[in-house]
Amino acid sequence: MNYRSPISPGLSWYEASLTDRPTYPSADGDIRADIAIIGGGYTGLAAALRLAEQGVDVVLIDAHRFGDGASGRNGGQIGTGQRAWPTELEDDLGLDRSRALFRIAEDAKTELLALPAKHGFDVGYRPGQISAVHKKRWIAGYRNHATAMAERYDYPHIAYLDRPETAAAIGSKRYHAAIRDAGTGHIHPLKLVVGLAGAARKAGAKLYENTPALGIDPAGGRVKITTERGIIHADRCLVATNAHGDAFEAEPVSPRHIMPIRSFIGATAPLPANDDILPGGEAVDDSRFMVRYFRKTPDNRLMFGGREAYSAKTPNDIAGHIRAQIAEIFPALSEADIDYVWGGSVGITLPRLPFVRTIMPGVTSIGGFSGHGVMMATHTGRLWADSVTGRRDDLNLLRDLDIPPFPGGTALRKPLLFLAMTWYAMLDRL
Repeated sequence: MNYRSPISPGLSWYEASLTDRPTYPSADGDIRADIAIIGGGYTGLAAALRLAEQGVDVVLIDAHRFGDGASGRNGGQIGTGQRAWPTELEDDLGLDRSRALFRIAEDAKTELLALPAKHGFDVGYRPGQISAVHKKRWIAGYRNHATAMAERYDYPHIAYLDRPETAAAIGSKRYHAAIRDAGTGHIHPLKLVVGLAGAARKAGAKLYENTPALGIDPAGGRVKITTERGIIHADRCLVATNAHGDAFEAEPVSPRHIMPIRSFIGATAPLPANDDILPGGEAVDDSRFMVRYFRKTPDNRLMFGGREAYSAKTPNDIAGHIRAQIAEIFPALSEADIDYVWGGSVGITLPRLPFVRTIMPGVTSIGGFSGHGVMMATHTGRLWADSVTGRRDDLNLLRDLDIPPFPGGTALRKPLLFLAMTWYAMLDRL
């Protein structure tokens, strides 16, 4: 098979640690199906699997390999709730809608953890997540969040940690406090991609890699998708390109609402067996606007993310930049070898909530999970499939969200984002 140029830079630890990553053919000739899906990440693959399980004739194409975008290269943290805390959403949406969105997220978590057992694949799940406070003035907010989640959202799994408890849990004195979430955890994200694809193929979905969609035509009551070697004819289409919508000129609506941010991760050489970093095995994210996130791999490497970029150009010396960030939290690792460095594009929206919209007759676009896609992208793909077959209507809660376009139009939205992110990064350092 002739692969297209990589969509994301760097060999990830995920790729290096995976013993089997099946390949899929390119589409060749005209194809007819009930449903066509563009994009082979979590959203598209989960939708294809769900539809195929219900006997729907579904075809999925991806311009590259499945999981070469953020789905196979992210930090692996599942999280709880939507990207914004439920208590934050209350101000704009009210308590009832915030609770409904939290319920969807909890359903997403439950279904995500059930999928591997149901379909016989492994995602390397490990329990626990810690959210650490890097500024003293935010301590009260984190403590209050733990209380609110138990009292207003019936979620008793979050515990507040004071400074000594945080230092012991993380293995660093850098943070002032934290909350520990025992109701979630983290996974090997590429294993989830491989598992979803394998299950979808087994269920009867037609899957094709290295097959870019060149155009979408909804005229005549059916959707026609042009590829390099033929046309796909379908009754409906799901566009699940997410952060890579900018490269898909046939669909100009989503890129106005979903902005790609490039995020980079490094993995150190294996640490000594007696190190005191994350003795409980949790994943960590911190309170910076430009979030730093890290966890241990099964072979005892520290996997650390936090280097971001807002242009298509890959930054210089990513390993050096990540090592410097690691050293701020773990000074003993200031000279650590970085064995793997990789990046991927994350799709964000202005309110950090998912974008679900009909963008042309018979065509729906889904994306913009804003760093919370491990469970929410997977679940939203399943919700879309169930809405197509009439099984449940939870997708309407996401359809009804107000996701405004980024300001500045095509020419200025990325420069304006760069200025905004630079400002927040400066505030993080002060």
